Amino acid sequence: MRFVVLLVISTTFLPASFAQAIYDFQLETPEGKTVSYSDIKGGNLTVIDFWATWCKPCINSMPKLVELSNEYNEEVVSFIGVSIDSPRNLSKVKPFAQTVGVTYPVLLDTDQQLMQDLSITVIPTLIIANAKGEIVYVHEGFAAGDEILLKEEIDRLIKHSEIRINEIT
Repeated sequence: MRFVVLLVISTTFLPASFAQAIYDFQLETPEGKTVSYSDIKGGNLTVIDFWATWCKPCINSMPKLVELSNEYNEEVVSFIGVSIDSPRNLSKVKPFAQTVGVTYPVLLDTDQQLMQDLSITVIPTLIIANAKGEIVYVHEGFAAGDEILLKEEIDRLIKHSEIRINEIT
C-alpha cells in the first residue's frame, strides 16, 4: 500500500516540478536558424512571450512588449518571442513580428513541445526566468495596463537579484 501512495504522490507532483525551470531548449527562427536558450538568455532575467499571429490578446500585447524590451539592457534582461503558430501559418510570423516592430529574437514552437514542457495552456503567456533558469514569474493573458504590472515585476526582480549579488560579494 505504501508503494501505491508514493507512486500517486510522485506522479502528482512531477509535472509541477518540471515547469519550475527552463531547460536549454533549441528552436528555429523564422529564417531557419537553430538557436538555443543559452545563446539568447539574459544576464539576470529572460522574458519569454508565447504568442500566435491569430491571437487577439497577443496582437495587442506585442507592441507593449516591444516598448518594454527597449527600456532594458539586453545583457541584463532579454526578451524572446515564441510563436506557437502551426506550420500552415509560418509564413505570417516574420511579417507580423516586423509589423509590430519586434527587435528581440523570435523562435518557432510549431509542434508546441516547449509550451507543453513548460505546462503552458493559455496564450499569450509570459514567463520570466532568472539567471539560473528558474521561472520566477508567470502571466497569462493580456489586458490594457498589464505592461505596467510587468515592468514593475521586472524592476522588482532586477532589484532583488542585485541585492542577492551584493550579499554574496
